[in-house]
Amino acid sequence: MSECIFCNYNKSEIIAENKYTFAILDHFPVNEGHCLIIPKRHFMNFFEASEEEVKAIYSLLHEVKEIFDIQYEPAGYNIGINVGYHAGQTINHLHVHLIPRYEGDVSNPRGGIRNFKEALVEYDG
Repeated sequence: MSECIFCNYNKSEIIAENKYTFAILDHFPVNEGHCLIIPKRHFMNFFEASEEEVKAIYSLLHEVKEIFDIQYEPAGYNIGINVGYHAGQTINHLHVHLIPRYEGDVSNPRGGIRNFKEALVEYDG
């Protein structure tokens, strides 16, 4: 897909990768360390992923979490996938959000992503 930003990503921004996926920092982070786990193959949503791709996503989530545990020392994480326009998907290439959470980043974290927070950078997508 020549127009897909994830298919034509600047390889110098990759923070980790494996055979099927790579990780980059989100350009519109909601928290410090917000990153995306992205399959190398172009397809739209999680339900189109092969078993190997799902395992690779899972593996890279753990690898990046270990890095971020040291680098950012978060108190928790949110993991999210938007599937389809009405679920908020704006880029038609699967990507998984790994969002470090910090004590005090919201006044009441109860409910997790249901009551998240304003982004550090306004999303214009």
